[in-house]
Amino acid sequence: MTSTAVALIALVVAVLALLAAAVAVLRLRAVQRNFEVLWGHPERDHDVSAVVRAEHDRISALDQRVTALGGRVDGVLDHVAAGLRHVSVVRYDAFGDMGGRLSFSAAILDDAGDGLVISSIHARGESRTYAKGVIDGRSEITLTPEERQALAAARSDKDNA
Repeated sequence: MTSTAVALIALVVAVLALLAAAVAVLRLRAVQRNFEVLWGHPERDHDVSAVVRAEHDRISALDQRVTALGGRVDGVLDHVAAGLRHVSVVRYDAFGDMGGRLSFSAAILDDAGDGLVISSIHARGESRTYAKGVIDGRSEITLTPEERQALAAARSDKDNA
């Protein structure tokens, strides 16, 4: 009976060893997957210093590109500020009997308040169009109330039409 007990104990130890080996293999596979994610293909020889050096070089190159892009963005901002991008249109009846608000005044400005005001006055038999230059939000030519309203709305980026 002692040899049977020893065989049984050996069998239990062998089964436990087999389970421990299976757990170790599963953990090793998880570590290998993490290794592949971090360093790429497992068949290449990698060391930590090579990976860190490669990442440092990559980050340095990205830093240089970001710095270059920052300079380009600064250059574009100057062009954007000079663009005529603040617009407002005010529609109105130039003559009380016309109806339909067919006349309009439109202010078109850049960030500095430079641009123009265009007005089109619609009457029964004709339509007239006027353009007045604007510098720093002011015009040398007297503006109508509707033109002033369009100019104020464009300067405040509000559309009151």
